[in-house]
Amino acid sequence: MNKNKTILIKEENNKKIANVIFAESFLSRLKGLMFKKDLNHALVLKPLNENNRLTSAIHTCFMRIAIDVIFLNENREAYEIKRLKPWNFHIPRSGASYIIELKEGSIEKYKIRIGDKFDFVCEFR
Repeated sequence: MNKNKTILIKEENNKKIANVIFAESFLSRLKGLMFKKDLNHALVLKPLNENNRLTSAIHTCFMRIAIDVIFLNENREAYEIKRLKPWNFHIPRSGASYIIELKEGSIEKYKIRIGDKFDFVCEFR
């Protein structure tokens, strides 16, 4: 049984931010974090069309918790950071290569800023 997991790190200091779950299918991206009561991982969304800001739009409909969101460009650099409360919608200023949804407060806890670079690393067990 494969017990390896992917983690999100901030490249500047190799700081582990969270374990990662990838939402790769249309349904997993649509459902996202709906109906969740807590968040103990990062949800990473990969939009179908990175050049279209509308396909990078996110919602918090049917969510019970607020989230911190990081929009990454093709170099995995944060170009937009947002906190969304339940029942909100956000369209980023440009298309994202990755969208990271984190527990509320993660932006401050990990001192995440515009321009920070992130990576996804396989952690072997």
